[in-house]
Amino acid sequence: MRVMARVIAIAAPCALLLVCGFTTESAQSPAADIIVTAAPVYEPLAALRGEERFPKGAQLLLVHQGMTEPLVTGFVATADANVSFDAKTVLFAGKRSEGDPWQIWELTLADHSLHKIVADASDAIRPLYLPGGRLVYAHRTDKGYRLEEAPLDGSAVQVLSYLPASAIPAFVLKDGRILFEAGFPLGSGATPELFLVYSDGSGVESYRCDHGTARWGGSQLTSGDVVFTHGATVAKFTSPLAKEESIVTPRAEYAGAIAETTSGAWLMSTRPSAGAHYALKLWKPNTSLSRAEALTTLLAQSGEDIVEPALVATRTTPKRHPSGLHDWSYANLLALDARLSREGDLRVAPALVRLETQDAQGRTVVTGTAPVEADGSFFVQTPADKPIRFALLDAKGAVLRQEHGWFWIRRGEQRYCAGCHTGPERTSENRLPTVLQHTTTPADLTGVKELREAQHGTPGGN
Repeated sequence: MRVMARVIAIAAPCALLLVCGFTTESAQSPAADIIVTAAPVYEPLAALRGEERFPKGAQLLLVHQGMTEPLVTGFVATADANVSFDAKTVLFAGKRSEGDPWQIWELTLADHSLHKIVADASDAIRPLYLPGGRLVYAHRTDKGYRLEEAPLDGSAVQVLSYLPASAIPAFVLKDGRILFEAGFPLGSGATPELFLVYSDGSGVESYRCDHGTARWGGSQLTSGDVVFTHGATVAKFTSPLAKEESIVTPRAEYAGAIAETTSGAWLMSTRPSAGAHYALKLWKPNTSLSRAEALTTLLAQSGEDIVEPALVATRTTPKRHPSGLHDWSYANLLALDARLSREGDLRVAPALVRLETQDAQGRTVVTGTAPVEADGSFFVQTPADKPIRFALLDAKGAVLRQEHGWFWIRRGEQRYCAGCHTGPERTSENRLPTVLQHTTTPADLTGVKELREAQHGTPGGN
């Protein structure tokens, strides 16, 4: 049950913890106020395992003119601050009492008034503002955290992710897409990776396909680049490149969630080693690493991790994505050339494509097969709002290549893909796919009959 309530909170000052002031804008001292999360223990990847990131509690602190004070009072735990585009309000996750789940609140900075947006029996964390008076957040289920979207009054919640594993929002990009963290392979793997999805849950995809190294804590810079951490290193995605680009940074462990100041300096939470606590640092990209002051400490507290920095400053409102979904029970997918792959193009032309999904008990169910044309194209109708994956078969039914993770297609989504795990740089030639020369009706792989048989324990599942 989701409800809305209103209370008033007054912030009380606490100890001065800053190393340098925030009165003027420079590479050493941002002019804007900053909100951070202080916690005895911070586990940045715990939510991807369905676990608690702050097992010993947390508190949001407002850093103003060289002083820190609690952002709100009357909560046993607060975290995950996200400042609105006009810098007038703040979304955060909070617990009013011990034993409460994490819930989503909004704070008005001018008068410190609060209202509850998401109240449920299970945790809701990592809220992010969306354009149009909406938000996205992660909501705990029996399969992990899933992405949900709602207006700021908490009504009309829409599920965005359909995975048997966790998905955690990280950032809302300028083009309106949601950058989120999940394990790779999507829905089944344990290596943290960055993915994209539109605000209606459509168009889910990897940000880049050069997988293998853990990536998390993604955020977008004013340049449009997306910067993130591997833990001991920092890297970025930049538009012209199909692979990540490394960034030379001082030696440290990085928590992720980098915030860019107006001067171009970065607010980063770092620690010298795994046994130490994270402190808030300021770093100017391209600073000479031979200088000891390459990382400037802004905020450090004994026995506390200082993480999740957020600038209290206006920012450009992202584009609002116009949804093209329909109220159908299925979706359509056109593959241009399934022979193509980053893993190496197939030497044997696939004859069939097989679609798998999961039933209500999480069992894998084959919903059917469809022919693959000689040019690698196929056109299929798939189940909507369910985990799905494909396998390519030869003429005898042997698997040539298969997906080991899951993805989903939303109700009424019309989608195409370039190939089997390829990026846009591998898009096939501008020609009419052979499958559309034969028919414009997709092969039905929704598997309604197979799913019904599997749920009743009759043949059809595997």
